[in-house]
Amino acid sequence: MRILRSLRNLLPLFITFFIILEAAAFVITTPRPRDSYLELYVLDSNRSTTDYYPSNSSLIRTRELVKWYVEVSNQMGAFQFVDIQVKLGNQGNHSPDATTGSASNAPLIVEFKRFMSKNETWEIPFVWQVLNFTSQNSYSRILQLQIDNITYTLQSSPTCSTPNSCSFRFIFELWTWNVASGDFQIGWQNADQRQIAWLQLWFNLTPGTP
Repeated sequence: MRILRSLRNLLPLFITFFIILEAAAFVITTPRPRDSYLELYVLDSNRSTTDYYPSNSSLIRTRELVKWYVEVSNQMGAFQFVDIQVKLGNQGNHSPDATTGSASNAPLIVEFKRFMSKNETWEIPFVWQVLNFTSQNSYSRILQLQIDNITYTLQSSPTCSTPNSCSFRFIFELWTWNVASGDFQIGWQNADQRQIAWLQLWFNLTPGTP
């Protein structure tokens, strides 16, 4: 009789111990959810983050060559159709907004598209120079850019009152293909959340050639 009572008293302990073991086994054997993301970054000519400009100065002269590397890493766990949009702006243009999932209103200059496999890193050489800019009529505006040996004549580039009155910037935005809409969207969909990745690098214009 005493043995039976002892067993009854121990039964809740055995059940509790069994539940704990089951929970521990579930945690150990069940794989954790994998973070899915795309990564965007820009490196300098030496593939580092220390010297983005000639002579380590962001004052850029006409026809002064600047070389960067745009890097994209696909950690989404699946193929992605990626579009890197490069825009030219200044302080007057708004930046991409992660809260609203909206892109910058700066004018688009060039874009790079690629199908990326999972875990792939895509390196894009980005070599540029300002070919021509104007400072007439109390404003400054870039007229021509050369990017990767292609000349772009700019019709709607941002303006400044003088070359030293404001800074220009390249804005790099990461877009992906949205199957549902049949078009590119800024950022990517991760579960029920929209995430975006973008970068910017500023520079000033100065008269003269290197």
